[in-house]
Amino acid sequence: MNYRRIFSDGLWHQNTGLVVLLGLCPLLAVSATVVNAIGLGLATTLTLVFSNLAVSLTRRVLRPEIRIPAFVLIIASVVTVIQLLMQAWFHDLYRILGIFIPLIVTNCAIIGRAEAFASRNAPLPSIVDGLSTGLGFLLALVILGAFREIAGYGTLMRQASLMFGEWGSSLQLTLIPDHPGFLLALLPPGAFISLGLLIAGRNWLDSRLAERRTIQGETTGPSIDTVTAE
Repeated sequence: MNYRRIFSDGLWHQNTGLVVLLGLCPLLAVSATVVNAIGLGLATTLTLVFSNLAVSLTRRVLRPEIRIPAFVLIIASVVTVIQLLMQAWFHDLYRILGIFIPLIVTNCAIIGRAEAFASRNAPLPSIVDGLSTGLGFLLALVILGAFREIAGYGTLMRQASLMFGEWGSSLQLTLIPDHPGFLLALLPPGAFISLGLLIAGRNWLDSRLAERRTIQGETTGPSIDTVTAE
């Protein structure tokens, strides 16, 4: 099992938010600040890891006719535990994220990874797949949240105390003093525009990396094995 390939696919090549374009509703709705993005991203990552593990462990005992309802039940159970933990330990952040925590159950990316990967592979690869997919979603959330927060508020890590307690107040950075605020960046249209720019930036970076690999391959020339074969 190529764990490096699994991790790179989930984190970058098949990124949930930037390539596969699943789970866009929470991605756009709660990414107005970095703290909100981290909260939802971590909750989604934990859900992916534990639901993938549970699906992988039960894959041989579930009948094909009931596998999808069983997957939904497993995911709902994991999300319920995470929701109760957030409500107990991060209540203020939980109130801001609101309905989007229980709505993790309906995230297509989670049921998709359970069906496409965890139900066909052993527990350890399934955990790696869930972790990489979750971290990829978290990465997209944080970058989008940072972009929108800087444009909308002129700050970074706004209301960090919601997640890190009293000392989190020192984490807030004011990047643009006396920023008048850019309301569009904080509204749904601004979220769509920001996500489009983020996807375009990722595609541009991928094309540049592909061009660089092509140039390096041309300058290196044919390998020794190829020359010998000829």
